[in-house]
Amino acid sequence: MHMLYNSDNYAVVQIEMPSLQEALPSRIEADALTRGGYEIVDKFARKELFIEGAMAEQFKEGVEALIETSPSVEEFDAYLERYAAMAMQPVVMH
Repeated sequence: MHMLYNSDNYAVVQIEMPSLQEALPSRIEADALTRGGYEIVDKFARKELFIEGAMAEQFKEGVEALIETSPSVEEFDAYLERYAAMAMQPVVMH
């Protein structure tokens, strides 16, 4: 787990899980993909979203393109807002 971004409005965590090959090396072919994704937390709405697969790759590419422009916190939060709008899972404290 890696905290990638943390502002007053949003937090983004990258979650990496070992590939099936690493978990069961004798059972899976050598080209198994790494699993994981991104958790995006909307702090004010108190909701979170976990994205993986193609959507996570699209998110990563968008973040990389945005970083090249040296965005402000407001610009980065505006990008995250597009994904956070899909958040349905409430954030619950343990």
